[in-house]
Amino acid sequence: MSDYRIWPLNTGTIIVDKGGYITRGQGLGIEVEIPATAWYLSDGQHKVLVDTGMCHTDLAHWHHGGSQQGPDQAVHKCLARLGVDPADIELIIFTHLHWDHCHNLDQFPRARMVVSQTELAFALEPIPPYYKSYEYSALGKRAPFLNRNFEQINGEVDVLPGLTIFPTPGHSPGHQSVAVSTSGGVHVITGDAVFAYVNLQPAGPHLPFNIMGRFADIVASWHSLEEITRRADVVLPGHDMAVFDSPVYPRQGA
Repeated sequence: MSDYRIWPLNTGTIIVDKGGYITRGQGLGIEVEIPATAWYLSDGQHKVLVDTGMCHTDLAHWHHGGSQQGPDQAVHKCLARLGVDPADIELIIFTHLHWDHCHNLDQFPRARMVVSQTELAFALEPIPPYYKSYEYSALGKRAPFLNRNFEQINGEVDVLPGLTIFPTPGHSPGHQSVAVSTSGGVHVITGDAVFAYVNLQPAGPHLPFNIMGRFADIVASWHSLEEITRRADVVLPGHDMAVFDSPVYPRQGA
């Protein structure tokens, strides 16, 4: 059985409205800082990324005022601190193609890049409310995922021994998460299907989740939360600073 270790990579800081993005309707008007997290995985044989994080500060600020990427926070610089050469990354799994999850792709010349077919189709032709999320050409931008040689998948796929990609739509139409086999049980890297740990806390009677505020489909988002919690021994959300409380997963002693 595969035994992966998982390193969270903080690729920058995004400023968002708490009630608009993290907790639906709770905390509207309150600005908070959240990390743009990517993930490095290795079982000693394979070198894998889940997402590649956000862009440089000027473009990040265009997306969300005040957002920034420090001089050493780009994903390839995060990897360098771990002693990992980006050219050695063999697989990149994209949870989705929003701007804060897919930059710096030129740094990975040998990587096989896997994305949901549904997600890529929507990213290439989004509806107007999502133009900005995908840096659509109508806004004078060029998305980093254009003209890339993606491997497109549908549904659940065992992409490597110990790594299972499964659909978690809702935040975006083709969102997917990754179940990772580790010595500490199955860790699910959720992308933005779970924004933060608070989303897994009850919101009230008959509400086992506190659903995030940013979604394309609230029904699908809810069912994705159910599926993640069904599979996971450990949940690793996409935008919670608490994931950096441990430099690597499984946590030591877990």
